[in-house]
Amino acid sequence: MQSQEVVQMSKVKKLTGMPLFLPVFCMLLVMLVNVIFDAANGNFPFNFFTISVRNGVLYGRLIDILNRGSEIAILAIGMTLVVSSSAGTDISVGSVMSLAASFCCMLLAGYGVASTSELAMPLIVGVLGGILMGCVCGAFNGFLVAYLNVQPMVATLILFSAARAIGLLLCNNLIVYVRNDSFGFFGSFLGPIPTPIVVAALCILVVSLLLRYTALGLYIQSVGINKKASRIAGLNSAKIIFLCYIVCGLCAGIAGIVASSRITSADSNNIGLNFELDAILAVALGGNSLGGGKFRLAGSIIGAYTIQAITTTLYALGVSTEQAPVYKAIVVIIIVTIQAPPFKAFMKRMSAKRELAKGGAAA
Repeated sequence: MQSQEVVQMSKVKKLTGMPLFLPVFCMLLVMLVNVIFDAANGNFPFNFFTISVRNGVLYGRLIDILNRGSEIAILAIGMTLVVSSSAGTDISVGSVMSLAASFCCMLLAGYGVASTSELAMPLIVGVLGGILMGCVCGAFNGFLVAYLNVQPMVATLILFSAARAIGLLLCNNLIVYVRNDSFGFFGSFLGPIPTPIVVAALCILVVSLLLRYTALGLYIQSVGINKKASRIAGLNSAKIIFLCYIVCGLCAGIAGIVASSRITSADSNNIGLNFELDAILAVALGGNSLGGGKFRLAGSIIGAYTIQAITTTLYALGVSTEQAPVYKAIVVIIIVTIQAPPFKAFMKRMSAKRELAKGGAAA
């Protein structure tokens, strides 16, 4: 009997110790809450999983979560690399999204133009301009962190505060509307599938292949674990951290283009608002340590869509948009506490005490 309990406990430890246990468990928990909520309201319990075709496009809660969570998933890619390499977070990604969107719309509409349906420049110029702006912001953050040894949160606080104001200056304090179908494509549909889902999938695929078939992922983890030892081993730690921040800025630029395309405008005050919290939470929820080192990109992606599922569920439960960040902050606190070394050490001590107590009782 005791041997069976030991076997069961070992299976539970093995399951909970799996790299993707935390994000998958949280996602399943959110799904269960939705099933219970639908059943309690007299609806079909599995409405959450229902996908249908309406007006030639896919429709359903899962599709909405994948669609609305695309920007968070793209941001989570860059945030994962930044956290792993520098053991810090980039809190400017939401503001950089806004700046990239503003610069893109300013190029497409022309400076000082509030609304237009005719593009002042080719679409590719505006899109690449917005993405380039994101890369420039990432390079600025990376230079401060990698070469000037500024704390990541302090370094990124500059653009967190200033990027939206710069975006407003570029747009002459206007909300610039680009009412053009070609620009709106990035936020609409590619056939029956929402375009943001396709954009996010391509970003995930490219970065995953890059990390899998090159040594970049190993270098990033090495620098995050021990920057000094990596430098002694021959790695250029500063360059790797600098590159990670550029990639994070690139992801923010792409997410900004998608977000502005959804509303065919550049609203500097609202695009990317509080997205930095969602991106950091996605990384933490993915089972990645916020102290740097080893990372799992798949966990961050699952975490990103879990965050969107939590947001959608909160709205369905009647929680207002102003209150939702409070609940997300509580989730961050819980996850960070679970990952903290003192908490892990405490749980190990408690487990050891239980095993000793069982051994004493058996004797």
